[in-house]
Amino acid sequence: MGKHKLKLLAYHENGKIGLVNTYVNIKSNQAPDEYGFEIVNSFPHDRRAYTQGLFYHQGFLYEGTGQHGESSLRKVKLENGEALSIKNLEQEYFGEGITLSKNRIIQLTWNSRKVFVVDPETFEKIDSFEPNTTNNQGWGITNTNNELIISDGTNVLTVLDDTNFGRIRTIEVYDNAGKVTNLNELEYIDGKIYANVWLSDRIVIINPKTGRVEGNINLGSILKQSEKNKLDKNDDVLNGIAWDSLNQRMFVTGKRWPKLFEIKISKK
Repeated sequence: MGKHKLKLLAYHENGKIGLVNTYVNIKSNQAPDEYGFEIVNSFPHDRRAYTQGLFYHQGFLYEGTGQHGESSLRKVKLENGEALSIKNLEQEYFGEGITLSKNRIIQLTWNSRKVFVVDPETFEKIDSFEPNTTNNQGWGITNTNNELIISDGTNVLTVLDDTNFGRIRTIEVYDNAGKVTNLNELEYIDGKIYANVWLSDRIVIINPKTGRVEGNINLGSILKQSEKNKLDKNDDVLNGIAWDSLNQRMFVTGKRWPKLFEIKISKK
């Protein structure tokens, strides 16, 4: 799957050879499985938090928020949504995804070509690097044991070494309809990449080896209509996935949403 270079040779009767280089996009030959969900629990979520990144660690949620002048890194108490620690980013930065890798928080910014390495206890910056994505933007981030995986709003995920932050490879994401773009917040769960699709109610489940979308989770009904009516449908969208690996719990929320949900998913 993905974008492949195709070389075409044309042989003429006069012995001349014509050469044409072109590219073809190969999509998946399998439709993704469809998943339903069950709400296990719901928790308060700060309506002022423009959620861009989320992860769970040792009983607490860590949340990265966006917008110029509103971007921050937060440690949040799950049960009541209280922010126990907040570190605001400078006005010039639009905060994006976050992940915890080797006892460091990695925090993206949108289009400043800056990724911050942050102390998880003090929230102080200890290093920075460029995202090395296809368009030099940062949207969502997650990690495996030794790799960082970054989305940039396209259908391409960029994989970096989590020690020297050099680019290792890219993953082109396709389903049976073609490219899956607008990939946003990411979470690595049991060997698969879960990705919010910006401006949609969909989370896609991606095979990191092939880039194939293996599953769709539709969360369009997770909020009550009365709750949706208080949101900006073009901005306050689903964004934020966290995984409690010890207790096998998945959490989801959205930008300026009133609630954060613990859910269980099941194949239809």
